[in-house]
Amino acid sequence: MTLVFATNNAHKLEEVRQILPSAYVVLSLKDIGFLSEIEETGDTLQANSLLKAQTVWDWISTHPSDKQIDGVFADDTGLEIPVLNNEPGVRTARWAGDEHNDAANRQKALTLLKDKNDRKAHFRTIITLISRFDLNKDIMIEQMEGRVDGCIADKEYGNKGFGYDSVFIPDGYQYTFAQLPAEVKNSISHRARAVEKLKKRLL
Repeated sequence: MTLVFATNNAHKLEEVRQILPSAYVVLSLKDIGFLSEIEETGDTLQANSLLKAQTVWDWISTHPSDKQIDGVFADDTGLEIPVLNNEPGVRTARWAGDEHNDAANRQKALTLLKDKNDRKAHFRTIITLISRFDLNKDIMIEQMEGRVDGCIADKEYGNKGFGYDSVFIPDGYQYTFAQLPAEVKNSISHRARAVEKLKKRLL
């Protein structure tokens, strides 16, 4: 079964490929020749996830390929910090500005929480799957959510991962995502939990 993951983020792609069984071929946008930038104009994670999946699905339907595509899925992830009114939320990737700047985003979180005792935070990932596994039926659109709770560290720790990994400590651990081995992170992360739900849907 061949699926398109609507991303060119190498970290996300590798993470998802490690979670899904090897029977599933997961292609990136680059793999199918989709080179456009998808503007995330939704005001919720659900809306952005759907927007990305629908855009790629529609593109595939008008660009014949020798690859048999069985489905498209897209994710949108947000870090939500309750004491900061659940910011950055849908603006997680661009919190410190219009460009993706992981270091600036992490520094903003640390600065805003500098004098806060409550450092609780959680990640949510929404995956939208668009598929037509039964050619006699209309396409199906399904969404699934993964969440992991934790807190923001007092400074950056570790050099693995990406995004906010070096400042996020998941509940039950003393280390940030950036300090944990990939196999541990991939078993407990928000994206892992959403992808596990995706896997169950595909089986």
